[in-house]
Amino acid sequence: MAVILETERLILRHFEVRDAPFILALVNDPAWLKYIGDRHVHSIEQAEAYILNGAIKSYKDHGFGFYIVLLKESNIPIGTCGLAKRPFLDTTDFGFAFLPEYTGKGLAFEMASANLAYAIEVLDMTALIAITLPDNERSIRLLEKLGFKFEKTFMEEEEEVSLYRFT
Repeated sequence: MAVILETERLILRHFEVRDAPFILALVNDPAWLKYIGDRHVHSIEQAEAYILNGAIKSYKDHGFGFYIVLLKESNIPIGTCGLAKRPFLDTTDFGFAFLPEYTGKGLAFEMASANLAYAIEVLDMTALIAITLPDNERSIRLLEKLGFKFEKTFMEEEEEVSLYRFT
């Protein structure tokens, strides 16, 4: 288990193929579908491929990626947080998503702030961006609390998205 960091209540570690059942649940959660989009992952096999071709490939290609967030006490997976290199963005993208039963408890802020510090202090990233839909108020509040500032909106795949920058 490749642990990236720990906070008071959470563990952030590399995704592994065995995390496919969690990914299947997360990417089909109504909030994910509304604010992130349908990834067409509808089976354990598709979830395994999603992990292999997404997070695990990113670790190999870039040295970072999205990680799984676990409750420290129980090792239960509750979300994802991390970094992505996207071809349509000028710098590394910071993002997060949590299952709905774990929102509103400060867990996303706890992990996102620790992961942001990791990106800056360990990975030596001097600038990060984050994208979200303009109506995703929870994500926007968290990004602003973390120190991201709204920069602009733009069209991506026929959808308006808001870009926030952390420098």
